Amino acid sequence: MFRSSESARKMSKRLFKGLLQDPSPSSPSTSVQAHRKEASNSSMESINVLKGYGKLSSPEAQSPRHRASKRPLILAVAVSSIVLLTIGLGLLVGALIRESSTEESESRSLRSSSAQSIRAVCSVTEHQDSCFTSISSLNSSVKPDPEAIFELSLRVCVNEVSDASLFVRNLAKSSNDARSKGAQGDCGGQLDDAASRLGDSVAAMDAGPGEKALTELKISNIQTWVSAAMTDQETCLDGLEEMGSTVLDEVRDRLSRSREFMSNSLAICAQMSAILDKFEMGMH
Repeated sequence: MFRSSESARKMSKRLFKGLLQDPSPSSPSTSVQAHRKEASNSSMESINVLKGYGKLSSPEAQSPRHRASKRPLILAVAVSSIVLLTIGLGLLVGALIRESSTEESESRSLRSSSAQSIRAVCSVTEHQDSCFTSISSLNSSVKPDPEAIFELSLRVCVNEVSDASLFVRNLAKSSNDARSKGAQGDCGGQLDDAASRLGDSVAAMDAGPGEKALTELKISNIQTWVSAAMTDQETCLDGLEEMGSTVLDEVRDRLSRSREFMSNSLAICAQMSAILDKFEMGMH
């Protein structure tokens, strides 16, 4: 019996050592470790999936054939845009060249013909017909030059106002009315003053060596003198009207031409810069 119990004890020790050296697969610690390892692997796979999300493009975008098919279309659009732009620029340049050629041809024509030059200068006036006729009728060669034509228009004014003054003085000499005769004499004197102012305007355009026939200052002075001459003429008529002169209507009719001529000269003077531009000339 003693041997049996001893054998049992030895067998129990061997069994206990075996359990310590070769643990069972169903041990709790082994199961926990396996579960943790599986969870870790699952988490890593999820992270890898998230990192790759959004970076993948569609198969078409990654396809070399798809990218190659777009290149001819882009090239065609670019070439078409360049062609259209070139055509547009060509049309614009052509239009500008034609316009420039037309203006140059017109200016050459104006400078080559005295009659056309006079009409071009007179086109800025209110009385274009009387402007053209009066300047053309002067016994002098008309240069196709706006400044020369303007000077001739002033000479027309001087001649017309001087003739009107002589006309009024002759009326005064033949008048039997003492009061009317005095008014007519005053009118003649005022017309002489007007002719003198107009003469100053013509003299202002006489240019010495290195001087210009017209400058901004000269234009301003001429405008002042011509305007004053027109005022002298109106004062003449006002005096005759106040005195009840019987020749008032006759004198008014006689002065209508000089009024038109002075109005023409004022208009040309005011537009001289634009006229010179039309002739492609500067003040000289």
